[in-house]
Amino acid sequence: MRWAGALAVAVACATAQAQTLTSGSKRFTESYILGEILSQTAGATHKPGLGNTAILLEALKAGAIDLYPEYTGTIAREILKSEERLDLPEINRRLAPLGLAASIPLGFSNSYALGMRRKDAERLGIRKVSDLAKHAKLRFGLSHEFLGRRDGWPGLQSAYGLPHKPRGLDHGIAYEALAAGEIDVMDLYTTDAKIERYAIVALADDRAFFPAYDAVLLYRADTPRRFAKQFELLKRLENRIDAQTMVRLNARAELDKVAFADVAREYLGKETESKTGFWAALVAPDFGRLLAEHLWLVFASLAIAVLVGVPLGLLAAKYSWLAQPVLVLTGVLQTIPSLALLAFLIPVTGTIGAWPALIALFLYALLPITRNTYTGIVEVPRGLVQAGTALGMISPQILMKVEIPIAMPVIMAGVKTSAVISVGTATIAAFIGAGGFGERISQGLALNDHAVLLAGALPAAVLALAVHAAFEIAERSLSRAPR
Repeated sequence: MRWAGALAVAVACATAQAQTLTSGSKRFTESYILGEILSQTAGATHKPGLGNTAILLEALKAGAIDLYPEYTGTIAREILKSEERLDLPEINRRLAPLGLAASIPLGFSNSYALGMRRKDAERLGIRKVSDLAKHAKLRFGLSHEFLGRRDGWPGLQSAYGLPHKPRGLDHGIAYEALAAGEIDVMDLYTTDAKIERYAIVALADDRAFFPAYDAVLLYRADTPRRFAKQFELLKRLENRIDAQTMVRLNARAELDKVAFADVAREYLGKETESKTGFWAALVAPDFGRLLAEHLWLVFASLAIAVLVGVPLGLLAAKYSWLAQPVLVLTGVLQTIPSLALLAFLIPVTGTIGAWPALIALFLYALLPITRNTYTGIVEVPRGLVQAGTALGMISPQILMKVEIPIAMPVIMAGVKTSAVISVGTATIAAFIGAGGFGERISQGLALNDHAVLLAGALPAAVLALAVHAAFEIAERSLSRAPR
């Protein structure tokens, strides 16, 4: 009855995982910090940097996370699609049909604003957003989420009649671009720590376009019941973080380069653990976990791609009418933007993390493997195939003993290409909680911290080189093997 014992252990593990409170966070500094504070306060699992509101919402609906820090204005405009100013009771009334709820106001508001260098605003006499309409040549650099949000650029442009054509920039990088004079206007969070450091003025929202953005917890409606003890612990945070405190916490991460987890520990009065600097970030305790997650994503998806791609390539080579449909389909899959595909796969799979990431990486790995298998088989000299037939071989024997051995170097080249591509693409999977070195890259981008960014990018690059070298050795071994 060993199988019964193994099954019982598996069920117990799955049940334990289901009973673990899981918090998420978005991909900007404040959300990372709040996610860590929630996690450390309630002893919850934290899935950091899960992209934008749409991805967090899908993760919440799917049950992949139980709660995350959100803002009332975002809930009203982005999630509930309301143009009205909603208070918390009304927000909860409208969230109820979605199986969601919001509560535990944290004590501060973090609104959107447009910002300019103070000296430029004073020189041009710009004090409020409506003044921007008189200066059509100003260069706008706005975060990608802000560009697409109902309470972001589309609504703001309409409300103020702004003629500008903004470019999309990561929020952390936009500060550097503004300071360097590459853009003139950016979107701000009013609790950003860099506003004072870079001498930026937040322009007055004189037409009251932006709603209130009070920080609250957004969660599945059954979370307080399922995690009663942990939810009671979270209630201790109600109205405990004012705007000045949040600015200070953001500054600790963005300006002092303190790790998000340590910023949360400091706030909660716990002892910090991390050191700063590139070497400390590179050899941080999470290195082994990130490496294992990255390798798993790459090689699990690659194995599935080989199992599917090689037979597809063989079929395309053997049946000419299948060649173009197969090659076109696998080629089209390569053109789908990775973040869009990952966001689409969350509701399809009903989860975040490894499964949607594996599916996406598998789809991206198909083209090189399928195309190279097809090319390798069709380029086998027909004379050798005819010789096999003359020796009395049937088609499967010719395939296995003549065509595949001759085509193997080309097929392996396709597998190698897919493996190297997957190492790089796997870094994007961190945006949906799949782990890997992309976690560091995402955090480095959020902080504009080159040390943290390199601590993720460098191991990924070395891993790609190592995978390339391993396949080169394997190809040479195959070419030398007796046939």
